[in-house]
Formats: sequence, structure tokens, C-alpha cells
Amino acid sequence: MQYIKELKKLGNKISVLYVEDDSDTRKTVLTYLKLIFKEVEDAPDGELGLKKYKKQKFDIVIADILMPNKNGLEMAQEIKDINPMQEILFTTAFSETSYLLEAISLNAGGYIIKPINYDILNELLYKVVQKIDIFRRQKEYEDNLQTLVEQKTSQNMKLEEEKIDNYEKTLLSLVELVEKRDTYTGGHSQRVAKYCRLIAKKMGYSQQECDLLYRAGILHDIGKIETPDAVLLKPGKLDALEYKLIQQHVVTGEELLSKIPMYKELAKIMGSHHERYDGNGYPRGLKGDKIPELSRIMILADAFDAMTTNRIYKPRMDLQKALEQIRSLSGAQFDPKVAKYAVEVLKDIKIDPNIFQLPSTEMEEKRFAFYFQDQTTKTYNHTYLDLVLIQNQANNQFGYLKVIFVHNFAQLNSLLGWKKGDDLLKEIATTLRDKYPNDFIFRLHGDDFVTASNDQTKIDTAIFDELLQKYNNAVYLESILLDIKKYSIASLDTLENILKQ
Repeated sequence: MQYIKELKKLGNKISVLYVEDDSDTRKTVLTYLKLIFKEVEDAPDGELGLKKYKKQKFDIVIADILMPNKNGLEMAQEIKDINPMQEILFTTAFSETSYLLEAISLNAGGYIIKPINYDILNELLYKVVQKIDIFRRQKEYEDNLQTLVEQKTSQNMKLEEEKIDNYEKTLLSLVELVEKRDTYTGGHSQRVAKYCRLIAKKMGYSQQECDLLYRAGILHDIGKIETPDAVLLKPGKLDALEYKLIQQHVVTGEELLSKIPMYKELAKIMGSHHERYDGNGYPRGLKGDKIPELSRIMILADAFDAMTTNRIYKPRMDLQKALEQIRSLSGAQFDPKVAKYAVEVLKDIKIDPNIFQLPSTEMEEKRFAFYFQDQTTKTYNHTYLDLVLIQNQANNQFGYLKVIFVHNFAQLNSLLGWKKGDDLLKEIATTLRDKYPNDFIFRLHGDDFVTASNDQTKIDTAIFDELLQKYNNAVYLESILLDIKKYSIASLDTLENILKQ
């Protein structure tokens, strides 16, 4: 890089402590650091690193986050207790990014994601070394001309701004990481932030307040970084416990951001974005004016995006219906004043109808299979049948359901055992896949099957005759054909009611 010579020049006056538990990494980086700096010491863990620091102070400490005995964050905190001005850089694996917010709260000079990119390392080292050099020269020339002091102060402020910019990019990366985990969340934060700023501007808030609210909107779901994958990635309805876990993201996000001085105002705003004006929200049950003003705007913006985005079990509302919903919830979920201005400013919003939660990549398909595949027959389960029927109202993908009843299955289990019963179900499923490759096949009620199709030909149970003989004809099959439109089959409940008749 163009400033590598300057880095080496300044490094002749700098001492460095490098703490890393991986011996190969420590050896490689240590060799590199010794090419730049006057003095470089190393340690294999935080405990030994702290001992070396107490014996001999260093200008720069570079530490891995996860280490035995004492991790890098614990070591850094004790070093900061000794010298609050100590310059510290962290190294960390990408999978450990949740620790970075704590690193930021320690006012670290920066961090490097492993495997180490030496261009990024050089850039961070240059900024830190330059900052140290400026600080030393400021002390040395504190009696010099006022213009020189102002010049150096300006340079220091620029470095601080760069560090803030570095933090901003870090948090945006974490938001992006959350959104990559969750199909629905993708783009959600940006849309909420945009709606927040539009409403706030319409309500007469200052540019500074509008920008503050926009940044809070971008970060409002960052707490989902700690939400378990089994909850965050679940493509269906959440049960009561799962819903409580997803609610926790508000508290987690507020706690994470409140640790960073420059994000405390953002934390206050986003920490109330699931409250309700009538006091029935969470996490604190705040009511009316007890909810921060800007949070009341975010509450509505967040809900509006949920209304106008396709979810698996809830098709999106069109714009007019969403605006009517806002009016109807004014004074209940939403601040009436916010609702009034929101309806005015959102009436001209263009909603992308293609924002949807169904899988669009091979990886997402596999995720759906995890939740929706019957483990015995490898067909789809009844939960996915319910989803398909709900979505079929909008996309008319299928016209007919073919139901195959397996009668006397309980007797077969009694005669031949559960394993034989499972084997029969597997073979029935295999036969259905072979004979009807274009149909979606579902297991229903344990021993029955349903296929969704546009073919109006009823399944011929004769195709199973040879198979049933293998099982001593202990069961017999019955098949019926149902016209989805004729019977208005819009959900699993509707289908089950029809089958009971």
C-alpha cells in the first residue's frame, strides 16, 4: 500500500503485544509484525498476555477474542482499567461476530476478521500508529502555535470519524448477516427505515431527528442475531414459547446498542418498536406518551411493512387495505397523530408484490424440507399441505386433490409389527412418486396420503395390488378425487371437514 513505508517509519517507535492462542497464526503474524515495529512481544492466552502488559506497557495490543484461560475481551477490559487510553485491536473468526459489539463497547481501535487480510491489517495499524504519533506530537508541541494544535486536533477527529464509520459498517454487516439468515427479514430493515423517515419528515421532525430514526430503523432487528435458528428460520407459525423467544430480540438489540455510547439514542428508539399505544405491547407494556415519540413512528412503520409483505401463512394486504388497517388501529396499536400523518405519506408508496417468504434458492428449499418433510416416507407432511392450500387461493397452482385412504393399517401393525407398517408406507409413497411424478405428495393422518395435482384422473388403486400382496393383503386402499374450487378447499381444516362427511 502507498502508506506502508510511513507505517514502517512510525513503527520504529512503537511497541506491540500480540496475544493469540493458535500457534501457527501467532508465529506467522508475529514474524510479520517484527518487520514493522521496534519491539514485539507475544503471548498464547489472555492471562499471560495480561501479565506481560503489567510488567511492561505497550503502545498497541493486538488480541484474539476467543482464547483459553482469559479471553481477549476480558484481558482488554483489565488493560483498559489500567490505561483507558490503551490502543487495542481485535482479531476474530467470522462465526464470532456477535462478540464484536462488546469489542466496540471497549472503544477498540478496530478489528480484523480471520483469516487475516494483511492489507486490512496494515490499514488499521497505520491508522492506530498515526493516532499514537499525533497524540505524542500533540504532547510534545502543546506549547506551540494554536494553529498547529488545531491542525492536529482536526487530524485526530478525522481518525475518530473513520473509527465511527468502521463501527457503522460493522453493525450494517451484522444486520445483513441477520437478513441472510431469514428470508422474510431480507430488505425489511431498509423498508422500515425508509417509512420511518418519510413519516417523521411529514410530521415536521428535524433533519437530524429523521436521520436518527432512519439509522434506528436499519438496526431495529439486530437483536435477532441471538435468536435461535430453529425459531428465526421456522417458516411456519410459532408456538407460544417460540413467540416469546422471538420477542426477546427487542431486549437483546437494545442491550447491545446501549453499550456503545454513540448508539444509546438509537437503542432507546428501537427498544420500544413492539410496544402498543394501548399498552398491550412488549417488552415493557408502555402506554401512550410513555412510549418515546420516535418509537411510535417505528411501531407503525414496522407494522406497515409486515402488512404489505407476503408471509407463508398470511398473504400481504394491498396498499388500500393496509391504510384502512392503520386507521382502524389508530388509538389502539398506533399513536393517532402518527397514524394520521402515516396514512397521508404512505398512500403513494409503491409496494413490491414479489417480496415473499417462500424459498427461492436451493439452500432455502433444503431449509423448508427440514420443517416440512415426513421423515418416514420422505413425502411432505400435513403442515406443508396446509401451507399449499392457503397459498393456492392466490396462485391457483393446483386444481385437484387425490386422497388415498389406507384401511386396516392398525391391524397390519398388530399382525406384522410397526417396522413392516413403516415399510408399507414408504413403498406406497415410492409408488406414488413413480406413477405421478408431477404431483405434490403429502402424508396425512399417519396412514393416508394426499396428492395435489392439475390432473383430474382419480388414482387407480390397482397399481398397489402387487405391493399389498407382499403384506398379505392386510390392508386395502380407497381413492377419491376432490375438485379444490368446487369444494372451496382453502386449508387443511377445510379438507379434514370434507373427509369427515
